[in-house]
Amino acid sequence: MSKVIDVHTHMYTAGWLKLIKANGGPDLTVEASLDSPETVFYKGASFCVLEPPHFDFELRVKNMEKAGVDMAVVSMPPPGVVWGSGEVSLEAAQITNNKFSQAQKDFPEHIRWMAVLPWEHPQLAVEEIKRACDIGAVAAIVHGSINGRPLTDPLFAPIWQELDDRAMPVLVHPTFPIGTELMELDRYALIASTGFMIDTTLCISKMIFDGFFERYPNLKLIASHSGATLPYLAGRFDRVFETTERAKVKISKKPSEYLRHIYYDSVTYEQESLELCVTVGGADHVLYGSDYPFNLGDMEGCLGRVNKLPEETKHKVRGDNAERIFNL
Repeated sequence: MSKVIDVHTHMYTAGWLKLIKANGGPDLTVEASLDSPETVFYKGASFCVLEPPHFDFELRVKNMEKAGVDMAVVSMPPPGVVWGSGEVSLEAAQITNNKFSQAQKDFPEHIRWMAVLPWEHPQLAVEEIKRACDIGAVAAIVHGSINGRPLTDPLFAPIWQELDDRAMPVLVHPTFPIGTELMELDRYALIASTGFMIDTTLCISKMIFDGFFERYPNLKLIASHSGATLPYLAGRFDRVFETTERAKVKISKKPSEYLRHIYYDSVTYEQESLELCVTVGGADHVLYGSDYPFNLGDMEGCLGRVNKLPEETKHKVRGDNAERIFNL
């Protein structure tokens, strides 16, 4: 049976938590919510529940073994380190990357990791990419938007160039989307159910139509949560491209071709959704993910849906594709 490699799974660190409590305000605060004594809020909208498993690598490995997961490529999800001054943001990144590097040493059979970066400070981020790779990072993580800036913003070009030069995998993970307050996403956990999907979908859509993948052809970009709504919109993207000149300003290929260039994880909760993702992205471009240890995370359920895929596809998604793109 093929190895199971989880590419969408998260950890925080105690040092990071201390820093964000001291420096995240006024927009980012850590408060009690209906779901956890410690939840990260953005301007009053809860979007990140912190639980003990987020900080415990030994417990993680035990739960992985219980679920039949062999290896995890861990990452720090939003709010990441894109808050505070450049000095604070870099310190939070280095504390986290150092902790992840140590976890890989402590659990070499089970743990690999993605670098978290101070994206709003490109020179610092580029240097941290180099340092993180030197201490074991196999990929990086980025939010679908950075405090109101799309990832296609020229500010981030030096970071993307460094990542592209290294042909690194980059997990695009959603955060509170641009316009959170106007969309009233502070209600009913709408950031988790709907806002995250908006953030990822809009992010990748802009990249496609902006010619991003021509500028950075070596990146292995992974769209979180089975691509959010991208697989469902593939046909609409192509129809707009075929009928609208404005959509052709920077690209000459159909958008669906770019959707087969990027990668996807398996974090979705319906078999039909996963199968559509495989159809749109291709069996070579879908990777197992669980979203552990968030309350939405589901190591066993996500793996169960992967195991129901056709035999050859199943093994690619379980771990063969991850071994290839992460050079594991």
